[in-house]
Amino acid sequence: MYAIIESCGKQYKVAEGDVVFFEKLETEEGKKVTFDKVILVSEEGKVQVGNPYVKGVKVEGKVVSHGKAKKIIVFKMKAKKNYRRKQGHRQPYTKVEITGIKTAAKKTAAKAKAEATEKVEA
Repeated sequence: MYAIIESCGKQYKVAEGDVVFFEKLETEEGKKVTFDKVILVSEEGKVQVGNPYVKGVKVEGKVVSHGKAKKIIVFKMKAKKNYRRKQGHRQPYTKVEITGIKTAAKKTAAKAKAEATEKVEA
């Protein structure tokens, strides 16, 4: 099972147990984060595509850490004009471990199972 989610203006393909690097999220380390902008969900060969998002599907994750990526060099130059500019940049990121993909079918199945156990106990 995998899903394609939209976050930080980009699209990411995620599955349960994946570790994904997002652009900086304003969430503390160790906290849970929920992504509800799910574009596509594939489960056991069945594919659900949203218009623009799939309703009732959420992807949950846990923030592992924050950091900065490797430095990249931005170098601008115009030949024969003595124009050279060198600038470095380190993009901040958030490392997130995907803990689960919650679909509407799973929610209804869990509710039905809970109701069945209540009837047996009563």
